[in-house]
Amino acid sequence: MKFGIAQVSLVCLLAANNKKATTAFSIRPHTARSITSRTTHAAASIHNNNNNNSGILRQPLALSMSTESSSPSSATEEDDEISRLRAMAQKLRSEAATLEAQQAEERASIAKLAFDKFDNNSDGKISTEELKAGLEASLKTEISQERVQKLMDKFDVSGDGYLQLEEMVSVDQFRNQLEAFSREEKRLAQEAVVEAQKEEEASKLAEAKLALLNDKDPTQTDKIVSVLPYLFPLLDSLQFGRYVILDNPENPFVFVLALLFSAYKTIPFSGFIAFIALNTLSNNPGLNKLVRFNMQQAIFLDIALFFPSLAAALFAGIGSMAGFQIPQAINQAGDTAIFGALLLVVAYASISSLLGIKPDKIPVISNAVEERMPTIDMFDDSGRFIPQQMREPKDEEDKQNKKD
Repeated sequence: MKFGIAQVSLVCLLAANNKKATTAFSIRPHTARSITSRTTHAAASIHNNNNNNSGILRQPLALSMSTESSSPSSATEEDDEISRLRAMAQKLRSEAATLEAQQAEERASIAKLAFDKFDNNSDGKISTEELKAGLEASLKTEISQERVQKLMDKFDVSGDGYLQLEEMVSVDQFRNQLEAFSREEKRLAQEAVVEAQKEEEASKLAEAKLALLNDKDPTQTDKIVSVLPYLFPLLDSLQFGRYVILDNPENPFVFVLALLFSAYKTIPFSGFIAFIALNTLSNNPGLNKLVRFNMQQAIFLDIALFFPSLAAALFAGIGSMAGFQIPQAINQAGDTAIFGALLLVVAYASISSLLGIKPDKIPVISNAVEERMPTIDMFDDSGRFIPQQMREPKDEEDKQNKKD
């Protein structure tokens, strides 16, 4: 019992004389362990004369007392540090609010001075004219009416066309806004220059394509030449107009047609040769568009003449198999109607072409011809011709790329 009391007294003495070491115990565990180790060693030396059992019981008691004396001190210091940081944060917020209030007061004072300077008639509001005069006097430069109006629209919050005191800003803010307007105008001007360059390049490209594809207005020669392809379907239609020719042998027009038909038939494979020639020439982009259109339309008209002949042959075959024959009067009327219809179509196309107007009002046929006509869009940027069947997939690909 005597040695136990001495051990406790020694531990308390060490704790009182080494407060810093006890504080370090909570912050640096290895230091606390060192102190505890020394304390334990001293206590062990004191009770060496005692029995071993009593020393073993007293050593944990010293360790427990040392640890318990350090923990409350560490928690208190942490609370103090948190309180100090909170106080500092509150102080900083207070200083920031004070600074903001001071700056707001300074801005209000500057705006008030500028307002009084700009308000020439002292009516409590600044008009566009007063704003222009005040800015030109302050900035020593001339400002356009357009920019002044932009400034008014920018800062006139109420929208009454005047600047009130609460809407007024400093001259520096007006200057900054004018500089922003200037930068924006320069940016728009640069974009306009770039766009103009693109338009010029597109125009040159279109002119280059037009040089390849003659889509210009037809000349007088082009108008006359564009009528000639219709001789091809007209001569092939004379087989349907034989009754008209036989009934009017003295008619000069009929006489000329008969001569042309005779010359046409004297040429071997004349129809096939005419078809190949018109089809080849119509694909020549150097020829005027009116000439190319009429060549294609003449081919389609000649092809259309095949269907009445086919129908007449079918009816004749069916009648022969059924044991009856189509009356001659019906055949004559049908052939004459076909010939007359073709004459009207050729007359319409010829007159329109001579007037320089594209004859594209023939039902079905004109639409089919229009789809076959090459256009500027069928040429790429290098001037190469892209056929319709190859151009459509490319157009779809371009549309898909734009969507992506």
